[in-house]
Amino acid sequence: MSFHMPDCAEIVRHALAEDIGTGDVTTDLTVDPGMRAEAHFVAKQAGIIAGTEAVRQTLMQLDPGIELQIHLEDGETAEVGEKILTARGSARALLTGERVSLNFLQQLSGIATLTSRFVALAVGTKARIVETRKTTPGLRLLEKYAVRVGGGRNHRFGLYDGIVIKDNHILACGGITTAVERALSQASHTLSITVECDTLEQVREALEAGADILLLDNMSTEELTEAVEMVEGQAMTEASGGVSEDTVAEIARTGVDIISVGALTHSAPALDISMELVV
Repeated sequence: MSFHMPDCAEIVRHALAEDIGTGDVTTDLTVDPGMRAEAHFVAKQAGIIAGTEAVRQTLMQLDPGIELQIHLEDGETAEVGEKILTARGSARALLTGERVSLNFLQQLSGIATLTSRFVALAVGTKARIVETRKTTPGLRLLEKYAVRVGGGRNHRFGLYDGIVIKDNHILACGGITTAVERALSQASHTLSITVECDTLEQVREALEAGADILLLDNMSTEELTEAVEMVEGQAMTEASGGVSEDTVAEIARTGVDIISVGALTHSAPALDISMELVV
């Protein structure tokens, strides 16, 4: 399966400006400006690759003449010691872009790898594994892309593309029914309405108010099972809170439609990848 990475040119531009500033003093002072070299990006740990386009964009912005050979496409599994991609061009550009390239490739591959583990644990159920908005500021599009590469699905991208009425919204407007009624009376029919529910009584109220999705927050598996039975397919059910690799399979077996996992983006360990220069 091929994946199309979102346009990351501007994100890369900011990352390079942050890292290089007024110049890479170490490389500029020690490396011949005319030297050419080859760099191999090598997996030091097995995992799902994501972010090769960000590497290409990083190196191309530093040297438009860089030649890039992709050995493993996004979504493919790298084994320990396997080459992910090879870059040929200015030695200065390769060295200056090393850290930013690896930051993108390691972080996005780490997210894809962790997501794939959660997805595997939910196999055999109808539950979709999705991330949350707990993403690195400025990198949301790329991190959500990495979740898709790992076999997960995407939750809403921002506050603009889905109505999610959470506990503080409920408190601010006086109750679930009032909150849902206000949303239904003014929102576009294309926007789904999700209501966070901490109790089974709130599940009943949100369902009767007309919510499309019930976000079952920090419920036990027994409560999740009861909530799914109560809903009877009248709305989608989403389990959230307390989801880990140790609990996701049991949660999935309750019959919920969606399992949202903040850890996919905020706690995924970077995949160990190195850049090895050959001159």
